[in-house]
Amino acid sequence: MAVNEPLPAVPASQLEIQTDEERWLVRSVWGRGAVGMIGGTPKSNKTWLGLELAFSVATGRPFLGRFAVEQPGRTVVYLAEHALPLVRARIDALCAHHRVDIQKLDLYVITAPVVRLDLADHQEKLRQTVERLRPRLMLLDPLVRLHRLDENNATEMSGLLGYLRGLQRSLDVAVVVVHHVSKRARPQPGQALRGTSDLHAWTDCAAYLAWQNRQLHLILEHRAAKPPAPMVLDLVCGADGESVHLEVRGDVCVSEPSERPTLAGRLLKVMRAAEGPMTRTELRDQLKVQNEKLGALLGTLEEQGRVRRTPQGWTLASRTTSPEGRSPERGELSLV
Repeated sequence: MAVNEPLPAVPASQLEIQTDEERWLVRSVWGRGAVGMIGGTPKSNKTWLGLELAFSVATGRPFLGRFAVEQPGRTVVYLAEHALPLVRARIDALCAHHRVDIQKLDLYVITAPVVRLDLADHQEKLRQTVERLRPRLMLLDPLVRLHRLDENNATEMSGLLGYLRGLQRSLDVAVVVVHHVSKRARPQPGQALRGTSDLHAWTDCAAYLAWQNRQLHLILEHRAAKPPAPMVLDLVCGADGESVHLEVRGDVCVSEPSERPTLAGRLLKVMRAAEGPMTRTELRDQLKVQNEKLGALLGTLEEQGRVRRTPQGWTLASRTTSPEGRSPERGELSLV
């Protein structure tokens, strides 16, 4: 484009329409060519979840037995903290469960001992690898082993994140990065990702794992789509002692923690106890919280499908209200 030429622009009606099949790599879980994180505390099965995702895309088998793979194809994984025999053992365990011949599995493992994405020559090597293999999805696990930057410094991390975004756009590959989260509760799980907030802002899709009340919870998040309800997962070993896989045990039941309840938990408890919708003023008076903070929390819970706004005020999304805005009966919150 010449220096003095205007930027290209077309009427909105001429923009390409994307179908659901074109939009999703794995329906409701990961978008085609999306970048994002699998986040979680230590020992929360982040690597297993990443391998399950890569395995499903490579084989076309439903992810976690529930989510359809819309565009199966080759996958590439790099597990920086695992010795190659352990990587093989984990993939063998998935093959045993799904009864897949590993010789026919279109999943490639990067075997380099070190990959440093803050170094130009390593970036070029990874680019050449993706250009040669042309995978649908690439799993990098974990972020902390891929660089020596200050993760809290947005300026330093921007180059690495920009490189991965450029790789995704130029080679049409979904990029999944495994990363750690802090234990501090946040309104959105992505806000707990360790390091600069740019890591959360960068994600198109994300999956967060956390142990709560001895249950492993999975929460999905998308930039431009409503995620499914949070789920409870189990790592299941087969009777043969060789097959291992993650299994969905059901949706998460919401309950407030017995100690130091979060603001979100207190708000939901107040709403459950109310006979009908409550105004922001009523909620603010009961919770003793700043109006700005309450507004941000209500917006987040509304996006998650947990509360909804009515002409009479705010109420639980699961509660059926009459035209007068009163609830005929009180029910427990269920995530939808």
